[in-house]
Amino acid sequence: METQQESTAGGRKRRRRGGAGKRQKASSSSQQAPPLAAPSEAPSQPEKRRRKAGESAAISKGRKPTSLLEKMRARLAGGHFRMLNEKLYTCSGQDAFDYFKSEPKLFDVYHAGYQEQMSQWPEKPVNVIINWLKSHNKSWTVADFGCGNAAVAKNVKNKVFSIDLVSDDPSVISCDMAHTPLEPSSVDVAIFCLSLMGTNFPSYLQEANRVLKPSGWLLIAEVRSRLDPNTGGADPDKFAEAISQLGFSLVSKDMNNKMFVLFYFKKKEKSKVVENIDWPQLKPCLYKRR
Repeated sequence: METQQESTAGGRKRRRRGGAGKRQKASSSSQQAPPLAAPSEAPSQPEKRRRKAGESAAISKGRKPTSLLEKMRARLAGGHFRMLNEKLYTCSGQDAFDYFKSEPKLFDVYHAGYQEQMSQWPEKPVNVIINWLKSHNKSWTVADFGCGNAAVAKNVKNKVFSIDLVSDDPSVISCDMAHTPLEPSSVDVAIFCLSLMGTNFPSYLQEANRVLKPSGWLLIAEVRSRLDPNTGGADPDKFAEAISQLGFSLVSKDMNNKMFVLFYFKKKEKSKVVENIDWPQLKPCLYKRR
């Protein structure tokens, strides 16, 4: 009797195991792997650099960082910008060119931080200059020294030579601004929009004088604190006098903006450049650590 019960129970166990096995096999065979997605095109190296720099700036520009990781990234991005900004203000143009040429991704980091700073200005000097160009002769050729993201070239109908230390944009001339490939007396307007940063900034202005046609325009926008004697900056009148000795006449000076000063010079038809010009010292525009 016991043997018969055990045999019957064993049969039921085997049937249950067999049924479960069949159900498991059917279930596994009915589940098919999802189709593989088509591989997307990998972004280029310049695009990767721009994305990374843009993401760092977006952390501080958009919503406030909430996680510890985001806070650390925002602080790191700000530290990189301050370091690179100080580098540009305290070395020569050639040293800056060599430095960023060897590490081009750092220039993307700098410009991401620069755009974040500019977003806090109520008015941007580059927009004032763009509007000035639009109100003048569209056939004029322009040289934009220290063009950044080439905003001038993108917003006017003039022919513009965009010049900067490093750029992924093939339309931008990458070089030391003291030694450009432009022909002598080949441009009608030369622009320096917050770009007189090197310790040898007078050589940039001498280069602008070389490439400008007689009666050509020289527009200079500078951070106001650099031209405020009350805070250790240069005397704006002495700064304008030094440029006049280079062969220019001061047409007007706009000091109405609380963030920047804008000079409008015109190159003299015939002039003799004064030797050993006494250039005022422009203090570096450094950002404090927050």
